[in-house]
Amino acid sequence: MAKEKVNVICIKWGTKYYHKDVNNLYRMVKRNTSFDINFYCFTDNKKGLLKDITAKPLPKMNMKKEDCKYVYQKEAGLCDDNLGGLKGQRVLFLDLDTLIVDNIDEFFTLPKDDEFYIINDWHSKGNHIGQASCYSWRVGTLGYVKEYFEKNHKECIEKFYTASQAYLSSKVIERYGNLNFWPAKWCKSFRFHALPIGILRGLITPKIPAEAKVLAFHGDPKIEDAIIGVWGGSGKQSAKWKKLIYKKLRPTPWIKDYWQ
Repeated sequence: MAKEKVNVICIKWGTKYYHKDVNNLYRMVKRNTSFDINFYCFTDNKKGLLKDITAKPLPKMNMKKEDCKYVYQKEAGLCDDNLGGLKGQRVLFLDLDTLIVDNIDEFFTLPKDDEFYIINDWHSKGNHIGQASCYSWRVGTLGYVKEYFEKNHKECIEKFYTASQAYLSSKVIERYGNLNFWPAKWCKSFRFHALPIGILRGLITPKIPAEAKVLAFHGDPKIEDAIIGVWGGSGKQSAKWKKLIYKKLRPTPWIKDYWQ
């Protein structure tokens, strides 16, 4: 009996990411699941996307454009109750700076009913902030997150500034009492878990953490920089001496085996 199709979504706007980032993510998902997938990219520019990727318009934010200048286009906008015509369907969101290194079937089978699942943020203490590189929900259950931001954006930005994942987490906890987290071994940070510690970063090539399924490249280094062994955009090392030790890494060529 054939498995039902699953929905994977991503978002791209502006010039921070390119069509190749979306295409690479699509191919990584295809290689690492036994499910048939519908792959959607919410974007303001669909040029260059592979034919099997369905481009959708960015979620419309019911507010002045200048008032949505932070990253809430993702964590608030994607909560639209009829996102891309997918109301009632479960979706798995993946950031464009996510590297898939093993089978992800369990990301589709673990959540039940209307459960919301997200990464437990590695940089925060406790269980109150989700890291939004990878999360899953049923479209139509989080509309209140978007609506509240649209009506109270000044208050939200004053409280959370650009920490939109903290805003999303707070609203989910407010409604459901807690966050459901993916098993910690599935979701790892390249910076926190693959890089060696301190001075060893300049001596030892980063390794994939045991049992990891996805690696998040949040902040720096970016995927393309980690491949060639630099920290920071355009292939430039930080010039500040205090950062020369920890903002350092060896070239990591194995990334190219996955990021294609």
